[in-house]
Amino acid sequence: MTIHEHISELRKRLLVVVVFFFLAMIAGLLLAEPVIHYLQHADEAQELTMNAFRVTDPLKIYFQMAFVIAFILTSPMILYQLWAFISPGLLEKERKVTLSYIPVSLLLFLAGLSFSYFILFPYIIHFMMRLSGDLNIEQVIGINEYFQFLFQITIPFGILFQLPIVVLFLTRLGIVTPMFLSQIRRYAYFVLLVIAALITPPDVISHLMVTVPLLVLYEVSIWVSKIGYKKVLKAEIEAANR
Repeated sequence: MTIHEHISELRKRLLVVVVFFFLAMIAGLLLAEPVIHYLQHADEAQELTMNAFRVTDPLKIYFQMAFVIAFILTSPMILYQLWAFISPGLLEKERKVTLSYIPVSLLLFLAGLSFSYFILFPYIIHFMMRLSGDLNIEQVIGINEYFQFLFQITIPFGILFQLPIVVLFLTRLGIVTPMFLSQIRRYAYFVLLVIAALITPPDVISHLMVTVPLLVLYEVSIWVSKIGYKKVLKAEIEAANR
């Protein structure tokens, strides 16, 4: 394909994603209200009295929640269109293998959201409430600030949990190797420490609760990369013997 044909193909793929996202946004608008009610009645939220400090805060939260729901619903389509765009450059066996990554990627994203919401987020909220009590500070929580903080904690974890599948995908394409990942381990650890510091409050325990899973994810990614790399070498040997 020429460059013009590649651009035309990419434009077609993006158009499909945009149309699907528009439909998912309609579903998100319908689901946003019950999801917001559910999150407001969670155990950690029941201890807080949420307030709207601006007239537009409820509307802002409503549309943000609808957008997040639409993004989650659209993510499989985004991954499929990405696969469809690069699949012509893959072997038949590689097409089948990489296509199977899509449901795994979605499961990892949901696992990241679940870990951050059910384990990390309640701890941080309770820590902040205890700190406020120790300092004799009565917290008046804005609904906008609460959900912004919730998104700040959960969405990055959903994305970071994609690391093993992304590494496996890049390994099968020959872009990275397990040896390379091992060589840059110290730099990767530093980057993950910085990311953990950005998405958690200045508390050692909560920082460790984020950092340790990220480091484990990186080590799992190296292990997954080794498996993918062996399969790449095996495929190259088989191709050379033909």
